[in-house]
Amino acid sequence: MAAPLYPLFMDLEGRRCVVVGGGKVALRKARRLAESGARVVVVAPEVLPELAGLAHEVVERPYRRGDLDGASLVFAATNKRAVNAAVAEEARDRRIPANVADAPGEGDFAVPSVLRRGALQVAISTGGASPALARRVRRELEERFGPEWTGLVGELSEARKSGRRAESELEGVVDRCLSQLQE
Repeated sequence: MAAPLYPLFMDLEGRRCVVVGGGKVALRKARRLAESGARVVVVAPEVLPELAGLAHEVVERPYRRGDLDGASLVFAATNKRAVNAAVAEEARDRRIPANVADAPGEGDFAVPSVLRRGALQVAISTGGASPALARRVRRELEERFGPEWTGLVGELSEARKSGRRAESELEGVVDRCLSQLQE
């Protein structure tokens, strides 16, 4: 059995992230990158209009070695096995973390299913084994973590920064919120 993946939340603000592919899978990857403030670069011969609209740069041609120059993160999301393998190889050679949509074992990381409520993020991963299971668990948690959680992290952060509440008092607020999940 392989070692479990290391969970990580990464700051991508302003960083160049390359998505190779122009379809629906590439769109999902690029959308999450854009939400994180990344400079999204899309490389593909054909690109969905919605994907082109959220990218900082679109290179409308087939992928070629060198397209990953300056990238902090890479996603191989084409419908061509050979292209995804070539992207993974270049990323590995350049030591750029890569996600390979059609062959997770070729990449360095799996993209979790994420529940967001404001600044609160809960990530669920099966290490790429079953994205469907991860989505199902996320949907179950969405029912328990309703919209009322959206402002909680912000309130706790402000209270902590301003020193208005002691850490132990903040822990009490968190305990009360979490106890509601068990009801």
